[in-house]
Amino acid sequence: MAEHNELGKLGEEMAVEFLRKGGYTILETNWTFQKAEIDIIAQKENILAIVEVKTRSSLEFGLPQDFVKPKKIQLLVKAVDAYVNAKDLEVEVRFDIIAIHKEGKSFVMEHLIDAFYHF
Repeated sequence: MAEHNELGKLGEEMAVEFLRKGGYTILETNWTFQKAEIDIIAQKENILAIVEVKTRSSLEFGLPQDFVKPKKIQLLVKAVDAYVNAKDLEVEVRFDIIAIHKEGKSFVMEHLIDAFYHF
């Protein structure tokens, strides 16, 4: 596996643990629908958090959250609509980003709640 794939997998594992500690129930990881993949689908009370995890080895090329592009957002919206309909859920949907970057030997994690809005 390429180093960036391993870093991404590690970031997703760290994000799952972070969310669990924050009281979220993890419903799915790496859930796919057509061309879209949702990194984490988590629930806390009546909120379904659709979480995109972005992990970077440094901030040299920008903040991790800057790499969530409009096309990706469109795909996520389509995928979450399919998920909510398939599971017949009555929940409020929120789109979050967990941005992780390496700082020295450790990682810095930021949970951006309501990081973007769907149209």
